[in-house]
Amino acid sequence: MNANIGRLSGRVAIVTGASRGIGLAVARRLVADGARVGVTGRRPEALAEAVAALGGPAHAVGVPGRADDAAHRAEAVHRVAEAFGPVDILVNNVGTNPVHGPLVELDLAAARKILDVNLLGTLGWVQEVCAAGMADRGGCVVNVSSIAGLTPSRGIAFYGVSKAAVNHLTACLAVELGPTVRVNAVAPAVVRTRFAAALYADREDEVAAAYPLGRLGQPQDVAGAVAFLACADAAWLTGQTIVLDGGVTLTGRRTG
Repeated sequence: MNANIGRLSGRVAIVTGASRGIGLAVARRLVADGARVGVTGRRPEALAEAVAALGGPAHAVGVPGRADDAAHRAEAVHRVAEAFGPVDILVNNVGTNPVHGPLVELDLAAARKILDVNLLGTLGWVQEVCAAGMADRGGCVVNVSSIAGLTPSRGIAFYGVSKAAVNHLTACLAVELGPTVRVNAVAPAVVRTRFAAALYADREDEVAAAYPLGRLGQPQDVAGAVAFLACADAAWLTGQTIVLDGGVTLTGRRTG
């Protein structure tokens, strides 16, 4: 049995980028803990499958769109509030990294897209839920960052730059939005998802050997930490970036 069943009863969440991977695992965990959840993603068909996996419209609603689209963000917050009530948990999970290679060869248009989605999209979602009343009612925000934002990761350096900015944004928002809204982040290492597959495909055992816990992360590892940050057990925790890395950053070995 899940000992945490009901600890998020009555809470309403939005999880961005939740049609698969970490986002879907987070949404599953929040629903298991009693919350009702709005999930977003670019593909309507994938979102419909996610909603079905989450227990259907009694537990979840899907709103397709792009995270860097202000109209989509406004629609999502409105539709989730219509279905379940005002949003009091926001999980900024959506992220992009369309390029791989050295910074000196980086396509600046791709860099702008990374910032639009990973950084400005994250801020835009926070602005939207606060405009809808979270800043007055209270609530919490959890941003999904990365250990690439803590230490240089070869090949995905600008993605790391965007996540370092998310970490600082998290701290700044925690100061500005307290005491009513808590804002924290989680920074995973390599998690076994399609998004991160290029970092471990065909060499998972080699990559996992760098981790003191001997394995890569699973989406549910991140989901458990997010659910903790969203619940009352974390009521005195804000402005923090929680590292979820199986111990790899302690070894000094690169995983990217």
